[in-house]
Amino acid sequence: MIVKEDSAELQAPLRQRIKDMDADDTPRERAEKHGCGALSVPDLWALILRTGTVGNPITALCRDLMRANDGKLTRLERRTRKELLQIKGLGKLKVIQIEAVLELIRRYNSEHPLENPIVKGAADIFRVMRPHLGHLDHEEVWAIIMNQRHEVLKLYQASKGGIASSIFDIKLIIKEALLENASSIALCHNHPSGNLTPSPQDDQITRKCREACALMDLRLLDHLIISSDNYRYYSYHDQGRL
Repeated sequence: MIVKEDSAELQAPLRQRIKDMDADDTPRERAEKHGCGALSVPDLWALILRTGTVGNPITALCRDLMRANDGKLTRLERRTRKELLQIKGLGKLKVIQIEAVLELIRRYNSEHPLENPIVKGAADIFRVMRPHLGHLDHEEVWAIIMNQRHEVLKLYQASKGGIASSIFDIKLIIKEALLENASSIALCHNHPSGNLTPSPQDDQITRKCREACALMDLRLLDHLIISSDNYRYYSYHDQGRL
């Protein structure tokens, strides 16, 4: 006797949604009971992305997503769209959703409780500039332009370069500082490689900028090199090189 199996059951998609999971296991239920702070990072992504794919439930997909980035949002932040699309289960829509969340994080981090944040040292420079530079796969040079009280008047993008280097004109930074009637500036650029050792070119830029500032009665407070890896930075001032 041949038993005919229901073809509809065989062809039913194995796609698992959060609403199909056991209530106690869903990120949504746990968030309702205990708050989002009780969720892991993969669970938070599952709450946002909502659906998995055939044979790959959303919770497993999100664990794979974070595992592919060593469990760190800072690594995920630096992934290109092409790299994210290579992760199994991530289509274009989900990748755009991830990019949107990371952009919200960057914008949140770039907001300051004070209208004009005050820069007292290298850590303050890092907090101001990391949202602009920490996630990039190419090098950029920025200047923080400040008044006499070290309040930030303006953030000026001096140059946008390739992966290896970025060339900029110091005269344009000085011009911006003078237009703002500034008293001091700080330079900041990123090393996408994660290596924070200053290059000979970095040293040359620092020296030329310090000399140009002195001529215009401006003070160069610091030159910071930053990386998204483990929230690290190199400060010329802290290393006694200014």
